[in-house]
Amino acid sequence: MQGKIMLRRILHSKQFILGLVLVLILCFVTIFADQLAPHDPNEYSEARLQAPEWFSRGTEGYILGTDSTGRDILSRMIIGAKSSMQVALLSTFLSLVIGTILGIVAGFKGGILDAIIMRSTEVTMAVPTMTLGVVIMAIFGTSMLNLLIVMVISYWMNFSRVARNEVMAIRNREFVQASRALGATNFHIMFTQILPNVTTSLIICTSNCFGSVILTESTLSYLYLGVQLPTASWGNMIAAGKDFMAVAPWTVIVPGVALMMAVMGFNFLGDGLRDVLDPKQAR
Repeated sequence: MQGKIMLRRILHSKQFILGLVLVLILCFVTIFADQLAPHDPNEYSEARLQAPEWFSRGTEGYILGTDSTGRDILSRMIIGAKSSMQVALLSTFLSLVIGTILGIVAGFKGGILDAIIMRSTEVTMAVPTMTLGVVIMAIFGTSMLNLLIVMVISYWMNFSRVARNEVMAIRNREFVQASRALGATNFHIMFTQILPNVTTSLIICTSNCFGSVILTESTLSYLYLGVQLPTASWGNMIAAGKDFMAVAPWTVIVPGVALMMAVMGFNFLGDGLRDVLDPKQAR
């Protein structure tokens, strides 16, 4: 019965279906990026700013054109998807783990510990991500590790606030009181009794976080503070093509559309998951 209700919600949620399709396409491209790229994404050629040839020469041609150095746009867009997803996956996972643990502890313990953790989230949220990125990259240099640090610092508090609010709503319920009466430790209660009851909100938050992280990574890469050349990223592709937009608009349009579809896919999936998993909070 529960499965039928869930299936009916899925079929009635157009956002969930559209978001799921876009995310699955992105995941497929990410996993098989090296096999799908028709050319070496870092190979220079004489065909600079070559207009898209579509499939007039099959996969041997430049299907979506080339950039100012003759590199294949389609291949770089595919590898750019892999770069963005790698950053998003690692950043979101670390933010999820750190934020969830701190949020559960803050909501369950309360008192001074809760105040310290929540004030930390407020301080972190007050610092613009771009400012934080520029400062960290300027002090410690541009690297993948520093990019991940920027992302985790910028997004862990989203999970922490969600987890804390959920825990505070259920920490005094009967099953928690029963576990205390049976002598269960606080660790056992927090991570075996309470954690399973906050996963729905965390799943929705994770999907929305993916889209935000991809957009932030692309913005930093646009400023050459994220994924570093010659590795392709949608952000540095847009930055490299902006000076040629009047004569070769495909150098900006192609990575821009890819970025838009990726962010839109995760946002739609997050809203759809809210409709499916938690219809009471659906907008």
